[in-house]
Amino acid sequence: MSSYITPSHCLQKSQQTEDERFYTRCRAAYVAVFKSSLANIQSKEQLCIVLQQAGLNPSLKTLGAYWTPGTVKLNFDDFCEILKKEKQIDQTEVLKAFRKMDPDGSGYISHGDLYRVLTSTGEKMSPEEVNSIFSIMEINRDGKLDYNEFCRLLVFVTEECQTTDLQRLEADGRQKRQNFGNDSESSPQRPATQSGPVASESSPQRPATQPGPVASESSPQRPAIQPGPVISETSLQRPATQPVPVASESSLQRPATQPGPVASESSLQRPATQPGPAASESTLKTELDTTPRKENRSPAWPSSARSRRSSTSGAGGTRSSKLLEPRSLQDWHHISLKGCFHLEDNGEIVSLQYRLHLAQPTAVFLTVQPMNLCPVDDKPSSWMNVDTALFLVNEGFNVVCCTELHDKEKFGWKGELNAGTYYIIPFTTGCRLRKSRQPVTKAAQLVYRTETGELALTKEFRAALSDIFEVIDLDGNGLLSLEEYNFFEQRSSGEKCDGDAWAVCKENFDTRKNQLTRQGFMELSLMEANDREGDPSDLWVTLESMGYNRALEMVEACPFVVNVYAEASKPTMQPVSLESPGRALHAAVCESVIAKGQARPLKSHSDVLVHTYRSEARISSVIDNKSAEKVTVYVNNEQSKNCCGSRGLSMFAVEVPPRSKVVCQHIVPVNEKQEWIYSCVESILT
Repeated sequence: MSSYITPSHCLQKSQQTEDERFYTRCRAAYVAVFKSSLANIQSKEQLCIVLQQAGLNPSLKTLGAYWTPGTVKLNFDDFCEILKKEKQIDQTEVLKAFRKMDPDGSGYISHGDLYRVLTSTGEKMSPEEVNSIFSIMEINRDGKLDYNEFCRLLVFVTEECQTTDLQRLEADGRQKRQNFGNDSESSPQRPATQSGPVASESSPQRPATQPGPVASESSPQRPAIQPGPVISETSLQRPATQPVPVASESSLQRPATQPGPVASESSLQRPATQPGPAASESTLKTELDTTPRKENRSPAWPSSARSRRSSTSGAGGTRSSKLLEPRSLQDWHHISLKGCFHLEDNGEIVSLQYRLHLAQPTAVFLTVQPMNLCPVDDKPSSWMNVDTALFLVNEGFNVVCCTELHDKEKFGWKGELNAGTYYIIPFTTGCRLRKSRQPVTKAAQLVYRTETGELALTKEFRAALSDIFEVIDLDGNGLLSLEEYNFFEQRSSGEKCDGDAWAVCKENFDTRKNQLTRQGFMELSLMEANDREGDPSDLWVTLESMGYNRALEMVEACPFVVNVYAEASKPTMQPVSLESPGRALHAAVCESVIAKGQARPLKSHSDVLVHTYRSEARISSVIDNKSAEKVTVYVNNEQSKNCCGSRGLSMFAVEVPPRSKVVCQHIVPVNEKQEWIYSCVESILT
């Protein structure tokens, strides 16, 4: 076993540590308010209080984004998602807002000035609320508020509350073991948050910093009224104790749980691999776009549990999964298209899907791999370790095969396919493609003024645009067709360019063969900057939609390349939609895992089966509830080693509706060069 650790592994390990700290803080705040992470947030007031407990003081507008009149409940997972997106109280920002009301820089603000601002601008406060701020703060002889001391106390109280929560959590071993997440068949996948390596099998308990919710009976709650409202530079906010509007349940749903590659070269092929009953393009779109709604988690810790342990060490496949090319591959017909996994704000992963047509029965070699945009061999793109796979389904949406054989980062499948139309659904577990919480200290400059006063694109921005062009040039011919450009527009703006607009584009920007060149694509961005008189706001919207952070690093996307080789006839492949795969992909993984995996019933529950499929690259599990009752299954991966999961938690709970199947989790090694041990215990919660 090699002990060599790559630079990317070091980055992963750093990310794990950050993730663990983040989820520990989430758990500490949540159980300080609700005592159990299985409890739900049931009112807008409760949401306000628990966010306060976590160090936030959200405005009405912010809370309105998460709790609208249609929301009934939010759970711990939703709470974590909110904290990923929102900033904690920042003393610098608060001070900036106060200093705007203190033109002479004295460090003090009068009651009259503060009253006038807080009751007439932004989210207006009542006179009583303004008076409450002065009542708890020291006032100088002139009756003015020392706002530097106010901000210091505000941040101090926030940090002290968080520290106390963490200390209580650490001291309570019983609650520390109760780590729950939630993801049912009607619930989309949790944002990919890495859980990191966990204790070895001989270790009785994970360190206290592991991710997952915990409860502490004695953990103190933050007072309902803060020392004062958090004041941003743009608006002076009402104290967070104010009642707020509510967010729709759908706005916080996670993406549909994506499957892991579980099909073998032969076993997943049906007796007849004919494309099923013909489906229209609209039918395909409906199947791919439908995302079920999330169900709420069981509200209490069970009185008893029945468990089953599953463990494996090292590579889990029953046979070699080495991807070998056919000997005469250079003589086969070949087509290649690019694509990209995009990580949404809510953690959902979307990508292009493709339609494949074969004119006659033929041997097929199908591969997918991340696309390296870095020209330096020893510095590959940061996403090259993201696991990728393809599911091939027929027109009846039945799984034909998936890419489980692999050679380094390339995954593939080879076999015989009948003539007809198929659909290719790209997939990643999300274990290694996850939201980045690393702060960007300095935003990159996108445009500048030349000596003549004209706007120009910076070198760094041009490099990023060149990489984006490389990704959206799906066929790799160095030009953008209208179809390719529209997929980019759909991703970046939600709109499409019609024929007339494309004609204008061709008249004003560099084109060749009626397609947009790389230079023409640059000119489009420069035109957008000129239209905004140098304001880069819209340019940043485009960059962020393509996965870039403010340092111009692609951190929330993974470009990939799909290759199809056919021996007997030339295949045709077209992109058909840029959407979340939804139910089609969820059904595919369930079907695949059940077809290839090992099934074990949970103790005393013969009608609840856990199907686990192991390959050398990843492990996937599905819970099959054949009973007429909803069950809640507690999953404990605490004894796993060198593993990271799609749930982002080492322990969580999964609700499975009656007579339904749910993707439980996907597991991949943190460091593929080292041994990885998967040890999982599933328990029925009653």
